[in-house]
Amino acid sequence: MHKSASREAVTSLHDLSAVDLMAGFRGKQFSPSEVLKDVLTHIAVWEPHIKALYAFDPEGARATAKASTERWHKGEPMGPLDGIPVTIKENIATKGVPVPRGAITTKLVPAAADAPPAARLREAGAVIFSKTTMPDYGMLSSGLSSFHPLTRNPWDLSKNPGGSSSGAGAAGAAGYGPLHLGTDIGGSVRLPACWCGLVALKPSLGRVPVDPFYVGRVAGPMTRTVDDAAMMMNVLSRPDRRDGMSLPAHEINWKALDKSPRKLRIGLMLDLGVGQPLEKEVREVAVKAAKAFESAGAVVTEVAGILTREMLDGLDNFWRARSWDDLSRLPPEERAKSLPYIYKWAEAGAKLSGLDVIRGFNATMAIRTAAAKLFCDLDYVVSPVSPVVNFPAEFASPVNDPEKPFEHICYTVPWNMSENPAVSINGDYDNKGFPIGVQIVGRRFDDLGVLGMAKAFEGLRGPQKPWPTPPKK
Repeated sequence: MHKSASREAVTSLHDLSAVDLMAGFRGKQFSPSEVLKDVLTHIAVWEPHIKALYAFDPEGARATAKASTERWHKGEPMGPLDGIPVTIKENIATKGVPVPRGAITTKLVPAAADAPPAARLREAGAVIFSKTTMPDYGMLSSGLSSFHPLTRNPWDLSKNPGGSSSGAGAAGAAGYGPLHLGTDIGGSVRLPACWCGLVALKPSLGRVPVDPFYVGRVAGPMTRTVDDAAMMMNVLSRPDRRDGMSLPAHEINWKALDKSPRKLRIGLMLDLGVGQPLEKEVREVAVKAAKAFESAGAVVTEVAGILTREMLDGLDNFWRARSWDDLSRLPPEERAKSLPYIYKWAEAGAKLSGLDVIRGFNATMAIRTAAAKLFCDLDYVVSPVSPVVNFPAEFASPVNDPEKPFEHICYTVPWNMSENPAVSINGDYDNKGFPIGVQIVGRRFDDLGVLGMAKAFEGLRGPQKPWPTPPKK
């Protein structure tokens, strides 16, 4: 475990929140160029150890930051994120950059245009200085990839940052600026946020337009503070007609985060009856979070999980078949280059019947039905994000068995299928100082309320430990 900086240490520019950076730009305390310079210097120290970045473009970023600095000098910022350093997960297209999706089997073709989330960030003036790493096809909760080098967790280099937004999680924890964008189809922003000590919102399906769109697939912010996540959502949630599953344009005041837990009905979801057993330290953090809400006036009741073994296995079958469809289109010699774990997992999809696959897809409807019933009587659900504190950096998943690929996502994946917003926020640390996340889930479309509850929890929880510092050479 790396030593953490002293609480008394002067906050560096790379550690400032996006909210504080914008205030500093307005007050002419520092410029976007100065902030980027500090971020790049910090990256040079950390990146050899964690390998979080793909398509790193410091020169292009310097030019963007210089233009932003000139606009601020004139008092004419172009948008609400003008000059803020940002990373984007590599499966979110940015014009001119190939999108390998973490897989060595992907043909590298420069993207023709920015995908919707990238376009919104660029329009808002963000300084996009790099993409971030991910595992093959986004189908692992890990920093392991056949295309990218192994991404490691800054809190402990022997541990996994999680995934599939692995580079985004590692970059956020290491202080590569304040704002990072990931995607989530089963826990892929929340799990790395949990294991990296960050805040991550999985929005309601369609709240943030994406391209390509798919069942359960969303893009969401990964930040150090709730205010920064809301600041990103103010930009990301703007409409884009390329997403055929996007929600109608709706004005949301993302700054209105003040929310009292008083009299709210909260379900505490602990033992699910499926998936990996819940580790003691994780349970204690989730219970502590629920008690904090209870002390603030919420009515907390323990509730059963909504996921069943049949539902989880159904999703597994559906995703295996979908992934084998992708791999089966490759020439055999190319297919053989796939990550062995992914190949073995997906290959089983070839043996599934059409009935197996449609039953697997129907599991999404069963999950949706169970979630709707649960939220008839509840306002929010509090649960762990992951059942385990951490796992080795070299593993493809906490279980590391392609026959049991999704035992660790039982707290997260239901909310993708049901379309409910869910946020991961650091709850506490284990006895070695490793972060443990708490998940807060709300009703469909209550994205602002979920962030409001996370903001309330920030206050109830109190200050976090200092962020990790780079290892000595």
